[in-house]
Amino acid sequence: MKHNLKIGELAKKTSCLVETIRYYEKEGLLPKPIRSDGNYRLYGNEHVERLRFIRQCRALDMTLEETRRLLNLRDTPEESCRGVNALIDEHISYVVDRITELKALQKQLKELRNRCQKVETSKDCEILQSLAGPAESPIPPVGGARIHGNLNKTHKY
Repeated sequence: MKHNLKIGELAKKTSCLVETIRYYEKEGLLPKPIRSDGNYRLYGNEHVERLRFIRQCRALDMTLEETRRLLNLRDTPEESCRGVNALIDEHISYVVDRITELKALQKQLKELRNRCQKVETSKDCEILQSLAGPAESPIPPVGGARIHGNLNKTHKY
């Protein structure tokens, strides 16, 4: 197995940021690369394949923990795929809940937008007044969004 890709080459080959590759290594999603005599990280095809797998999971809005679970299942090919199906079913349920929350958010935003039907000065803007309004007429929060996938994402993929 050849390990001849430096981190920049791996990043280019997988359209992934160098910082993200380092992050995935730190999180244990990517195996540690070997080091060259000059102490450069050297990656092989298994890193390319695994990184592409991770990126696909992240593109599907899966959390790092969900991705880790899928990688563990992938690393035990003799096991049943029941765990994979269960994880995907859980993720579908999350997506359905999130769509419901987003529809409620859309409705709230439209109601807020309808409060200002004509262009006025900012001091007279009913949207701004509503957002800063008294506690007895707050805009209700939407759902209890859990930290997941693209929500509150702190790194790029």
